[in-house]
Amino acid sequence: MLHNILPKEIAKELRETGSVKPARYENVSIMFSDFKGFTNIVASIPTKKLVEELNEIFSRFDDIVESEGVEKIQTVGDGYLAACGLPREIDDHALRCVRAAKKMLDYLNKRNETSAIKWEARIGIHSGPISAGVIGKKKFAYDIVGDTLNTASRIESNGEEGRINVSAYTYDLIKDEFPSEYRGKLNAKGKGELDMYFVKEKS
Repeated sequence: MLHNILPKEIAKELRETGSVKPARYENVSIMFSDFKGFTNIVASIPTKKLVEELNEIFSRFDDIVESEGVEKIQTVGDGYLAACGLPREIDDHALRCVRAAKKMLDYLNKRNETSAIKWEARIGIHSGPISAGVIGKKKFAYDIVGDTLNTASRIESNGEEGRINVSAYTYDLIKDEFPSEYRGKLNAKGKGELDMYFVKEKS
């Protein structure tokens, strides 16, 4: 069952050695998403329906990120966290995250055409170094820590629904394939002013 909750390479190491050494990865892209008006949705529908909706959406997100070679890290409430470039280093980690993000938004748009509950996501992506390891002794979790994670969270929170907001670091890695519009320097809580870009919807 470990391969269902941990990356394959990490699950293999845990089975064979009984532990996993924390590792630092220099080139990783982190992708965050959450939903517009989640608090209002929670208050307006039964808990069972809410869980069913999130399970359906996040299950599809899981399929999408896997198809792009992106690693799901965790979900918390309406938040979805994924990363690319670990535990295997991948040169096109930023491109893979953007492709996954576009597919996620396309899926929600298609779903909203027939669904009574309309879900609108905002997605943020930032690239840089990160540390990762397995947390826990009985309930294992593959977790990531570092300033890149914190910055990715700020990039996401400064985004808009239906858009992919990226940092200048990520922009430099994707600009040849994904045209983006410069948003200027925006204040990010605890980070000061950061250059941000919206990936253009048509590219």
